Amino acid sequence: MHFDDLPVLPTTPGVYIFRRTGTPIYIGKANNLRSRVGQHFKAGGKSGKFTSLADTLEFITARNEVEALVLEANLIKQHRPHYNVMLKDDKHYPFLKLTNEQFPMLLVTRRVIKDGANYYGPYPDASAVRRVKHLIDTMFPLRKNSGLPLQKKPRPCLNFHMGRCLGPCVDKADPDEYTRIVEDVKGLLEGRAAPVIARLRDDMAVAAKGRDFEQAARVRDRVQAVEKLFGTEQHAFVSDETDLDFLGVARAGEYAMVQLFRMRAGRVVGRDKRFLTDAEGDGSGGEGEIVEAFVQDYYTQATHVPGLILLPADFEAAPVWSEFLTEKAGRKIEMRTPKRGDKVDLIEMAQRNAVNGLESEMALLERRGDHPGLDALREVLALPERPWRIEGYDNSNLFGSNIVSGMVVFEGGRSRRGEHRRFKVKGLDHPDDYTSMKQTIVRRFTGSLADKLPLPDLLLIDGGRGQVNAALDALKEADIRVPVVGLAKREERLILPGRFGAQWWLTEGTEVGVDRELLLPQTHPALRMMIGVRDEVHNYAVSYHRKLRGQDMLRSVFDDLPGIGQKRRDALLEHFTSLEDLASAPVEHIARVPGMNARAAQSVKDFLVQREANAAPL
Repeated sequence: MHFDDLPVLPTTPGVYIFRRTGTPIYIGKANNLRSRVGQHFKAGGKSGKFTSLADTLEFITARNEVEALVLEANLIKQHRPHYNVMLKDDKHYPFLKLTNEQFPMLLVTRRVIKDGANYYGPYPDASAVRRVKHLIDTMFPLRKNSGLPLQKKPRPCLNFHMGRCLGPCVDKADPDEYTRIVEDVKGLLEGRAAPVIARLRDDMAVAAKGRDFEQAARVRDRVQAVEKLFGTEQHAFVSDETDLDFLGVARAGEYAMVQLFRMRAGRVVGRDKRFLTDAEGDGSGGEGEIVEAFVQDYYTQATHVPGLILLPADFEAAPVWSEFLTEKAGRKIEMRTPKRGDKVDLIEMAQRNAVNGLESEMALLERRGDHPGLDALREVLALPERPWRIEGYDNSNLFGSNIVSGMVVFEGGRSRRGEHRRFKVKGLDHPDDYTSMKQTIVRRFTGSLADKLPLPDLLLIDGGRGQVNAALDALKEADIRVPVVGLAKREERLILPGRFGAQWWLTEGTEVGVDRELLLPQTHPALRMMIGVRDEVHNYAVSYHRKLRGQDMLRSVFDDLPGIGQKRRDALLEHFTSLEDLASAPVEHIARVPGMNARAAQSVKDFLVQREANAAPL
């Protein structure tokens, strides 16, 4: 497998699975999927082996690093990949043990015995269990090195002085406080982060009210650490020993993603997914229509169906499918959409992964030059062909100063930075977006650019009805007939000129104005495409405006500076884009600007230092 063959990975935590002919050969977890998977392709050794052997890579996103770790442990135990460090049988897997005594401690063990202690696991290998133990040790002040059973010590250890132990071995620990900490650790190891965070917040409020601010700060740090590492709730498993499947679905125009997670004995052990490229149907069934199509395709072939299947959306035939699967399996099979409790959290997890999976697949299409937004735009705007070349326009000014416009070019869904252009609007000393837009587009299609750049397939205007009408007037003046669409920031609403039909630009002699507005779902490929163009042209215009404004400030500062003439001032303006850049530059750097020398550079530096001192408040 080559790096270029990878799916487009998110930067969120999760688990990744390298497969060869469908069989997992390596499973890993990451706090940043994109970064971690990329590291495997740069490394040699074992990473080089499984990356070269693999032909596909899958990923599952998680809410936090700990959830990713639990998913990794479950999947490794289920599939036993060749390149993961594995033990020969389950009885040797490591566990976490919370000892049964007045002041319990957390240990790593490979033996589970009936001694009244609490055991958590099994974990796939020693490194996984030690990572979890390290997280707990850094957040909660349990005793760590005072023996089993507890041995009294003549003096406290370094952990006590660092605030990582309450010191029961030197009789410093409050038994009630220690018990509360033990309950918090149990809650986190059992996947119940939310009640732990709630109780810690109560303790923090009590300490602050009693003016014990040091204790309040310690509890605050503990809350922040738990929220960062565990989130407000754990979604990798539920507390009961449950066998079930749960589904998530995401839709964007004609594209959709369905993901099915398999939970066995309360743990997620596998996943199936489907990417659909013609999922619109008649539109009447919404997400339920897609879910039903997946159920029909998957469960008619599945060899094992659990007793409960959780759906993200209802569909009319769900009871019939439950009856069919019950008869096929010879036991009761139920399909339902949960409304509350842990099972709603499972659906949310599946939905989140479906959204991420859909975005990854669509981004992969974009990378191949087949942006799904192009076909979607053709359909939404009733264009005769896919709008391969799109030009976006926006204005920028501050109280009428340095009025500029930007133009960006996209081809096949990709930015063509070499063809972006900037315009200084002429003859305006006050803000006027409509005049600015009209002047820019007239100059684009009647000036030197008219011969240098080909005609676009679509103009995208950053603005509402006024800006779109100004663009239409400019095209009429330039005698150019190109389709136009506006994108208003308020609710991301499309502004469509269509008074004389969807193909008004093909009809000679018509008067054109804005006729209607359209609101698309945020996930619609056409809207995503337009937002990408709009954001780039907005940033492009704003950055140009800031550059001109900074140069104006430099000019005004240098007007009365002795020893700096027109040539030196122009050289400094070309080298430094703002006053802040010049003020922060060392004298040696300023002296290297063409036309400058050490004496002139020192004069500039002294002037700026004195200017800053005069501007400082008394």
